[in-house]
Amino acid sequence: MSSPLKEQIRTDLNTARKERDKLRTTVLSTFLAEVRNREIEIGGEAADGDIQSLLTTAIKRRREAAEQMRGGNREELAQKEEQEAAMLQAYLPPQLSEEEVRGLVQNAVSGGASDLGSVMKAVMPQAKGRFDGKELNRIVREVLG
Repeated sequence: MSSPLKEQIRTDLNTARKERDKLRTTVLSTFLAEVRNREIEIGGEAADGDIQSLLTTAIKRRREAAEQMRGGNREELAQKEEQEAAMLQAYLPPQLSEEEVRGLVQNAVSGGASDLGSVMKAVMPQAKGRFDGKELNRIVREVLG
């Protein structure tokens, strides 16, 4: 049984091919190849959770590449990387706002978590793929500090 998220990406890939959208076709087919490689690695079908994890990693890679491109004064390449990241972002659940994350951190602290590790352990399952880990770490440090 194939995951609904993977099927959605396949459907969108076929639509992009029909519309002759080269960038979208390239991004989605490359991502599906990453999914296939992951499936070979685990020896079975990738679940939605696996695919979301791969999406998060792919988006992070593209954002880091965009930063590097800007550092090298290659704005057009940086914009292309960010455009690709935005295409992939559409397949993830909506992002959490900073206020929502602060609320999760406050709940964890009031629930007994007192150090960085325990707060992160409590909040990460809810925020994974929906909020940047570096920013989460910064917020936790602010709240605990």
